[in-house]
Amino acid sequence: MIQLFKIVSFLEGISYLLLVFLGMPYKYLESLGNDPSYVKMFGMPHGLLFVAYIVLAFLLKPTLNWNNKEFGIVCLLSLLPFGTFFVGKYLKK
Repeated sequence: MIQLFKIVSFLEGISYLLLVFLGMPYKYLESLGNDPSYVKMFGMPHGLLFVAYIVLAFLLKPTLNWNNKEFGIVCLLSLLPFGTFFVGKYLKK
């Protein structure tokens, strides 16, 4: 399950970056055409991956013996751009 969490955390990070740095500018910048289709295209996969990330974090908490602070940091990392790429620090081998 740890390997699955690593994969989901990586994909969640990629989807978040695509949403923030491609989807949002295309939606809100007039010079790019005010096109909301990119937000729709990147938003749904990001939402699903975000939910999977949080669920897997809850499932791994007892397995990896995370205290509440470590668990909170792992969850907080999902809200920061590039944050999920650093979650490996909290995964034990």
